[in-house]
Amino acid sequence: MRTVLRRPDFRLLFVALLASMAAESMLLLALAIWVKDLTGSDGLAGATIFAIIAPMVLAPLVGWVVDRYPRRPFFVAANLGTALLLTPLFAVRDRADVWIIYVVAALYGLSYLTLHATLSGLLRQLVPSELLADANGALQTVRQGLRLGGPLAGAALYAAVGGWLLTSLAMTGFVVAAAVVGLLRVTEHPPATATLRWPAELGAGLRHLTREAALRRALLGYGFGSLVMGFTESLIFAYVDQGLRRDAAFVGVLITVQGIGGLVGGLISPTVVRRVGELGALAAGVTLFGPAALALARPDLRLGVLALLLAGLSLPLTMVGLTTLVQRRTPPGLLGRVTAASEALVSAPQAVSIGTGALLVGVFDYRLLFVLVGVVTTAAGLWLWQGRRLTPPSALIPPPPPAPTPAARIPAPRRPLPDPSATHRLPGR
Repeated sequence: MRTVLRRPDFRLLFVALLASMAAESMLLLALAIWVKDLTGSDGLAGATIFAIIAPMVLAPLVGWVVDRYPRRPFFVAANLGTALLLTPLFAVRDRADVWIIYVVAALYGLSYLTLHATLSGLLRQLVPSELLADANGALQTVRQGLRLGGPLAGAALYAAVGGWLLTSLAMTGFVVAAAVVGLLRVTEHPPATATLRWPAELGAGLRHLTREAALRRALLGYGFGSLVMGFTESLIFAYVDQGLRRDAAFVGVLITVQGIGGLVGGLISPTVVRRVGELGALAAGVTLFGPAALALARPDLRLGVLALLLAGLSLPLTMVGLTTLVQRRTPPGLLGRVTAASEALVSAPQAVSIGTGALLVGVFDYRLLFVLVGVVTTAAGLWLWQGRRLTPPSALIPPPPPAPTPAARIPAPRRPLPDPSATHRLPGR
C-alpha cells in the first residue's frame, strides 16, 4: 500500500476522495435522522435509505453516460453536481418539506452510482494494474475509518445546530474533491465511439459480466450471500435488546468495534489479493461473515466483540476483491457500465435483504436468523473459493522474461603482423 501512496497522482486523488467520503459518511445517517425528527416515524426514516438505493435501477444508463466522457473532467463535474443537488435541503423547515429530503436522497443515490463508476475508470488510468489492489485497499481503509466517527459526527452536528450546517459541510467536501481532482494531469484516450444501437450499448456491461467466467462467479456467489447479509441490519438491534439486555444506543459501540475490524481488513486486503487472487479475497470476505453471524446467535458480549471484529474484517476483503476483479477483467471503454451494473447487482439483493430482515425479525427468533445468515454466507463463500483458480494470485504469476540483449561479440584474435626483418634475413644467419 505504501508503494501506491508514493505516487503523486494517486496521493492527489486520495486527498480528494478523503474530502468526499467524509461528506458522504456524515450525510447518510443524518438524512434519516432529519426525517425521523420531522415526522416521528421510524418507517419514514428508513425510507430515506431506500430512496438512496432506488436509483440503482438506472445503473445501465448511468454506466453508459460515464463511458461516453473522459474520466477526470466528468468526475470533477459529478462532484460539483453533487454539491449543487444538496442545496434544496436549505429549504426544509417542517414535516411538509420531508418530500425535499426524499428527492435529494434519490438524487444523491444517483450521484453516488455515477461517482463510483467514474472513479473505477479514473483509478484504472492512474494506477498500474499490479497496484490496483493497493489503491482499492487504501481507499477502503479510509472508508472504514470514517465509519468509526463520520455518522456519529453527522448526527451530533444535526442535533447541535440543525441540518443547514451539515448540508454546508457536505457541500464543501464535494467542492474540495472537485477542485483537487481538477489539478490531476491524466493522459486520457478519447472514449470509444458506439458501434451498436443504444439498447445494446446500455446492456453491454451486463453482457460482459455474464460472459466473463470470473466476474460471473463473483457476482453469483456474492449476490447469493447478500440475500441474507442485510438481515443483520435489523438483527443487531434484537441482539442488543433481547440478547445483551442493553439499550439500543449500545449498537453504536458494536458498530465502532466493527469499524476497527474494517480498518484491519483494509490494510491487509492488498496482500490477500496478491496471495490468493481477486476471487480468493472475495471468497475469504464472504466466508468470514459466516462464523461472525453464527457467533452472534449466542448472546455473549465477549463473543460478540470477536464476531463484530470478524464481520468488519470481511467487508474490505469483499469489496477490494470484487472492485479489483472488475477493473482488471474489463476493457477501459466498458468499465463505467460494468462497474455500475455490478454495483446494482450487489445492492439490489442487499436492499431486498434489509427489508426482509426487518419483517422476519418480528416473527422468528433472532438467534435462528443469525444461524441462517451464517450457514448461507459460509456456503456462498466456499463456492466462491472453489473458483479461485479463475484469478491466479499475482504473487505466483512469473514475471515476464527480460528482453533479450544482443550477445556480446568476442573479437577474433588478431593475427600477429609479420616481422619485416624476417624477409631480409640472409640464409645461414
